[in-house]
Amino acid sequence: MSVNNELKKRAEVLVEALPYIRQFYGKVFVIKYGGKAMVDEELKRSVVQDIVLLRYVGIVPIVVHGGGPEITELMQRLGKEPKFVRGLRVTDAETAEIAEMVLAGKVNKELVDLINKAGGMAVGLNGKDANLLKASKIPPERTGGVDLGFVGEVDEVNPSVLHLLSSAGYIPVVSSTSADEDGNTLNLNADHVAGKIAAALQCTKLIFLTDVDGIYRDPNDPSTLISVMKASEAKELLQSGVVEKGMIPKVEACLEALESGVSHTHIINGAIPHALLMEVFTDRGIGTMIVADS
Repeated sequence: MSVNNELKKRAEVLVEALPYIRQFYGKVFVIKYGGKAMVDEELKRSVVQDIVLLRYVGIVPIVVHGGGPEITELMQRLGKEPKFVRGLRVTDAETAEIAEMVLAGKVNKELVDLINKAGGMAVGLNGKDANLLKASKIPPERTGGVDLGFVGEVDEVNPSVLHLLSSAGYIPVVSSTSADEDGNTLNLNADHVAGKIAAALQCTKLIFLTDVDGIYRDPNDPSTLISVMKASEAKELLQSGVVEKGMIPKVEACLEALESGVSHTHIINGAIPHALLMEVFTDRGIGTMIVADS
């Protein structure tokens, strides 16, 4: 390809992005960062560059992250064997401390540092900061009679600190731990946290970075990827078991966000470099977008 053709191609990409930049200027996006994109160093840089670029073109990103593999690794190093029930980590008091140490003390600060080095201004938070996430233990009757220990769910989001930081040009980066009313540290599902924050902010987009391309009508057939689907269809796939395992909390979070007034929700493959930009700024996108029936 000649130099002129290459430059023309780049210009065409920018022209395609222009209406989306104009449409989303000043809008809030909640981005759940997870999967391989949190482990691979090149993918980390790609995601961080995308987040910083969103901020520079006038979009307001709020980042939420988990860190399950890192928690498991530290538990095993300390001689604790992880146990899971229905995809949720059984969490005693020591494990809750490990989770907070890993999520708020390690993963969160590494992500903040990467964003800052890429030219953004990030601030790390967890649910305890400014009472951002009020939470309580998940009762055993919700998990088939199994006591998960210090595993929590979000009861209320107080987004004032997110508004304060965002309005000053900062990128909030939220880790998925908080505390109950007695001060006990709780480990939270990061997908559900992202959905709750998106609902509280009534943001324009909730975007999940995962390890799959999106939602399939047939999980064994890549050609059945659904580009756009309505909430009612997503509910049907959830109830029928087509959506399973780690995709369940993501779809649940999307549905809750849509019911609370969020405009669009997306599930995309974060292992694709610059997946965020391709989903937001191109006509077709690359993952699955779930929208309200109305």
